[in-house]
Amino acid sequence: MIFRSVLLATALLAATAVAAFGQDGDDVIAPPVLRANVAVADDVVRIGDIIDNAGTAAQIAIYRAPDLGTTGSLPTAQVLSALQAHQVIGVDTRDIKAVSITRLSRLIEAREIRLQVARALEHRNGLGDAANLSLTFDRDMQDLQLDASATGAIQPTAARYEPRSGRFDVGFEISNDNNIAPVKLRFTGTAIETMEAAVLTRDVQRNEVLKSSDVITERRPKAEIGSDAAMRDAAVGMQMRRQLRAGQALRNADLAKPDLVQRDDNVTLIYESTGLYLTIRGKALDSGAEGDTVSVLNLQSKRTISGVVIGRGQVAISVATPRLQPAIDIPASSNVGSAQTTAASVTASNSSPIAPKAE
Repeated sequence: MIFRSVLLATALLAATAVAAFGQDGDDVIAPPVLRANVAVADDVVRIGDIIDNAGTAAQIAIYRAPDLGTTGSLPTAQVLSALQAHQVIGVDTRDIKAVSITRLSRLIEAREIRLQVARALEHRNGLGDAANLSLTFDRDMQDLQLDASATGAIQPTAARYEPRSGRFDVGFEISNDNNIAPVKLRFTGTAIETMEAAVLTRDVQRNEVLKSSDVITERRPKAEIGSDAAMRDAAVGMQMRRQLRAGQALRNADLAKPDLVQRDDNVTLIYESTGLYLTIRGKALDSGAEGDTVSVLNLQSKRTISGVVIGRGQVAISVATPRLQPAIDIPASSNVGSAQTTAASVTASNSSPIAPKAE
């Protein structure tokens, strides 16, 4: 009888405990759970970064974070051992074999750094546009990884340029979200202003006419070619004034219009006027480009005449236009011969046409 009473009391206590657990289930502390992938912004890894439900131990640092922008891996057994040292036990590993930890960062690419330095030097001490500046840095320029809190814009704080040596010294600041001192950057090196120019791909001789394959476009130091740099489109089809080697940049002074008429070449002399078009064979005594005046020997008359080059092997000869005689008014009272005539008008149109004579 006593035994049955004890069993009944035990059952009642168990039922009361179950009821109490059901009423206060929200207050039960959840077990710690391991995370497979972790991203940290600080230089240390804390317990709260690695597990959920870390409780009061969340802020305890247990590992040093990987380098900025890199990822490291920790075996689960090693993580559990570190947690147990701080009385964090009963961790649910969810069969995770290793924990991946990534250090967050702000990436600034090398090309962005070059652009910012060029903009800081733009139009400084005689330099031109940033797009035309060629920069050489004292240190090998690579991408930069900054703390993730450095979210501010890249602001130049100082920029110096020495025209004689081409040396530059540029400083920047980047503010952050943690209200601490901004990140300071400094870059030094040399800057040269460049410009596009037509460059020869082969050796050329004087009087050669440039073809499309003879010229390419390259950027060259402005000090090397000055302000007279020739552009590729303008150079193709032009004639060389002097001999140049492959790789040399072309100046406008090196180029001339191509000679359409060469000395001692046979040419066509063209006589043209109203109602008349005549061609005669001739021999050029001078070389000339389009629009030039050259001397030509008329092979028929053996006379030397001048004309204007109008095309390849063609020279235009100007022909004097015959003058028309002015109209003559004859008074009505005038006598012509023995006969009385009325008023009449005699004009050059009554005269017979005069064909110009070739030289």
